[in-house]
Amino acid sequence: MCKRIQRSSGIVSADFDKEGNCMPLVRIDLVEGRSAPQVAAISNAIQRALVDCLDVPERDQFQVINEHAPGRLIYNSGYLGVERTEGIVIVQIFLSSGRSTAQKQAFYARAAEL
Repeated sequence: MCKRIQRSSGIVSADFDKEGNCMPLVRIDLVEGRSAPQVAAISNAIQRALVDCLDVPERDQFQVINEHAPGRLIYNSGYLGVERTEGIVIVQIFLSSGRSTAQKQAFYARAAEL
């Protein structure tokens, strides 16, 4: 959740864009071992899907990418009948409210496609 913070210096927190919308924060977790270009491709795909499907401005890109040692990213490899491997990528997105279920579904489809 974004909060507008007025600091004693008079500076307002940079969590909001010029229109007062909360800028998205993306967290990407994956198992170590991918090359820098592979990690960049994942990052770029998530950003492109945000822009294309959730009306996020192109320049609103704030991502935290964490690479975990094998065995340090815990998940059920067969949850809901979907097979998962060490190639799993977990994406968390924190953004302001107002996106429809259809927009969110389009985002997930686009991110997976890219």
